[in-house]
Amino acid sequence: MNRIARTERASTKRRTWYWVWRFVFAAIILGFLATLLIRATVVDLYRIESVSMQPTLNPGQSIMVDRRAYQDSEPQRSDVVVFDGRGSFLPYERQSVGDSISRALRLSGAQSTYVKRVIAVAGDTLECCDSSGRLLLNGEPLDEPYLMAGDDPSLIEFEVEVPAGRIWVMGDHRSQSEDSRSLLGASGGGMISLERVEGRVQEIIWPMDERSAVR
Repeated sequence: MNRIARTERASTKRRTWYWVWRFVFAAIILGFLATLLIRATVVDLYRIESVSMQPTLNPGQSIMVDRRAYQDSEPQRSDVVVFDGRGSFLPYERQSVGDSISRALRLSGAQSTYVKRVIAVAGDTLECCDSSGRLLLNGEPLDEPYLMAGDDPSLIEFEVEVPAGRIWVMGDHRSQSEDSRSLLGASGGGMISLERVEGRVQEIIWPMDERSAVR
């Protein structure tokens, strides 16, 4: 009888652990799927790797991006946005079905994802520069308090009109930024399709002592 009782207790223990591990595994899977869903539709996190947006964003910082920001509106001048550069910043790179799935799962995309500031939107005329070296937006000098100290607004002369469905973007550290100015002769003229904009940068979340809203 003791042997039978011990066997039954062992069997019950095994069944208990089986259900515990099933629960833990299911919880992990559900947590992973919930994280993917949130990152794909609500907010996402990115790490800054370049100096092109200094002093607003610095290498090593992590930023939170609101992916819902443009569901019912379009990017506005001065917004800091994250976008997929394929077809504009990477004019000859196209997205395959595999790429779409991989980006949806947040498994790739870092090499084609950029963060820049919106300088001009559809219908705007932008040119460089007036006699004081400032950009002219629709004929008026553009005030740019976010520029890196010591940088000129642009050393590349240009004049563009932004078409419908596009935006013109530039880095805040102009002397170290490859942006819409660098792609004037490429497909799309360096202007970003609204369909490629993934969200608006809301705040710096890491390091904690540098946490602040992005403007």
